Amino acid sequence: MKVGIVVPYSWSYWGAVIEHVELKVEALHKLGVETRTIMGHDPEGSFTRVLHPRHGRHGRPPADVIPVGRSVIVPANGALPNIILSPSAIPRVKRALRRERFDVLHLHEPMTPVICTATLAWADCPVVGTFHASGDLAWNTVGKPVWGFLMDRIDRRLAVSEAARESAARWFPGDYELVPNGTLIPPQADPGGRQHRIVFVGRHDPRKGMPVLLKAWPEIRRRTGAELRVVGADPLMVRLALTRLGVDGEGIEALGFLSQEALTEELLAAKALVAPSLGGESFGMVLTRAFGCATPVVASDITGYRDVMTDETGVLVPPGDPGALAAAVEGLLADEPRRERLGAGARRVAEER
Repeated sequence: MKVGIVVPYSWSYWGAVIEHVELKVEALHKLGVETRTIMGHDPEGSFTRVLHPRHGRHGRPPADVIPVGRSVIVPANGALPNIILSPSAIPRVKRALRRERFDVLHLHEPMTPVICTATLAWADCPVVGTFHASGDLAWNTVGKPVWGFLMDRIDRRLAVSEAARESAARWFPGDYELVPNGTLIPPQADPGGRQHRIVFVGRHDPRKGMPVLLKAWPEIRRRTGAELRVVGADPLMVRLALTRLGVDGEGIEALGFLSQEALTEELLAAKALVAPSLGGESFGMVLTRAFGCATPVVASDITGYRDVMTDETGVLVPPGDPGALAAAVEGLLADEPRRERLGAGARRVAEER
């Protein structure tokens, strides 16, 4: 069997959907299923630096990735996704579908132009669509009347969470099967013996709440003496945020984009993951990555995160409250037996679910 996986974003810039797809590809390959992933790519160069003032991976994508165009930043749902909107991507998608002759196509965020909508227009095999986003999804004000008819080309609709299902069904009523995101679980993870540090994993998109953590950081640092490792956000944007907030960056190291292996190492070394998102999260994938590494979580009490958190995995705090965030992190780091107990519980939840 040959499966075509279609993603409207750029391989060059990390995000939860990109991680979801790469882990799924790895799992399918282990099952002996051949895959090709159709998506964007922004190669290294001055043009990319002008379009995207952010940290990314710009080398050659893996052999099973079919790049069909450059991306542009399109603010949406409190995030800054890199979406391929170039008209030249449409004939490239058509040629790829004709050449590869897929048995099944799996589209992620299937109503997003231009890669996914072009695929729906030219597909001649069964199509599965997975919906990831939650929120108002206001772009469908334009999308539904212009290309909403393409929903009829999707044979099986999936949603990664109840929030994602409700958001998609608000615009496109129908039957959606709930299939939560999987997560990478390393073979071994010990909640004890950790470095005295916490980690933030996410882009510098507004909804990820990085400024909330940076505002809380001086108090966390003063009370605990811990270090903060920032993964995923552009190091330049981290420095800029610190300057804007007037916060001393002592004890903070911005690491930028990391490979899956390096991210796992960071999570295995940290005492806690801090996820201060403000909303718009359909599924706490970064939380479940920490769970698999036996790393407890301090997270905002929001839809999406609330759905995967339990009393045995970490602590929920009000979103947008630096004081509450600082107190929760201090309380967790001050009680090592409790922290290790929550880490073990997080690992157990990841394995069971």
